Amino acid sequence: TTVTLDAVDLQWAIILQIFMLIWYSPVEHLTVRNLTFRGPLEELTEYAFQPLLSSVEQLISLDGSMKALTLEHVRNKVYYFNQEILYRQFSEMNIANLTIADAYMPHMLCPNRTSSFQCLNFSHNALTDELFQNCGTLVDLKLLILQKNKFESLRKVSFMTSHMKSLTYLDMSNNLLRHDGAGVQCQWAESLAELDLSSNQLVDAVFECLPANVQKLSLRNNQISNVPSGVAELKSLEELNLALNRLADLPGCGGFTSLQFLNVEMNSILTPSADFFQSCPRVRELQAGHNPFQCSCELQAFIRLERRSGGKLFGWPAAYVCEYPEGLRGTELKDFHLSPLACNTTLLLVTALLLT
Repeated sequence: TTVTLDAVDLQWAIILQIFMLIWYSPVEHLTVRNLTFRGPLEELTEYAFQPLLSSVEQLISLDGSMKALTLEHVRNKVYYFNQEILYRQFSEMNIANLTIADAYMPHMLCPNRTSSFQCLNFSHNALTDELFQNCGTLVDLKLLILQKNKFESLRKVSFMTSHMKSLTYLDMSNNLLRHDGAGVQCQWAESLAELDLSSNQLVDAVFECLPANVQKLSLRNNQISNVPSGVAELKSLEELNLALNRLADLPGCGGFTSLQFLNVEMNSILTPSADFFQSCPRVRELQAGHNPFQCSCELQAFIRLERRSGGKLFGWPAAYVCEYPEGLRGTELKDFHLSPLACNTTLLLVTALLLT
């Protein structure tokens, strides 16, 4: 039921014959890695290319055994033909899962009829914001993976999903996404529960353009310096990853009333707020390690918070180390202590006067 081909370097006509042979077999999962297709000079024209594809068009419309097709690391040495003819063959395939990864693919067509696709993986290509705009035939699609492409507009990505009534998971990591806010409206699929926007170019305004029903959200490795209060009402959000951003403090949970897991590792937090768990009562785990902590009197309250949290600080104590002042650099927060006298100005003055 499963066939894997590796290091395939053949004429396009022969590759199509192999595909047709497998399609009519009991094979359910076909994977082709390191695929290079080429053609002799007489096959480079669209006129000669079309009959080969028309035969494939006949077979992909049939209900065969094939459920999943994976093409990885694809190189094309057939240059002179209308590529939309090829995209049309893939977009109309009657299968549940289609992966075309690392193929330099700049575009994919919207299926002409209601599609059977449930999972599409087009990672590591050259796709742009024009993908699947106004496409209403991917109503059964549940998982969409578009990482490592050239998407730029978060708003256009939201509108792309708005017609995907069954979409639950979207991976847009490692793109060029931006969102400048300024009252720009976004429209996401209501079913979207998990969204990965890590490694993009997003700033604080991203919280104005997020799916209302999202449960797991990753904004890791962006340029976020603050979580604006009162902007995002994400009442279903349970997991939020804000690691590798520019945060100067722990965010509050005003708009995230269901938040259970928060990751703010590797930000710019010097002295985290000590009242975090009071403002976020449902949080079961906080990952705040690997920040440049400034070990001073103000940090004492956060250290006491760890004792009261009952093990909710993930990575304690190894990931929580003093960065400032230089004399305490490398000291774990659990080993940092200052006397009550040093941190109480009033008490210090009274003591000094009494001694005097």
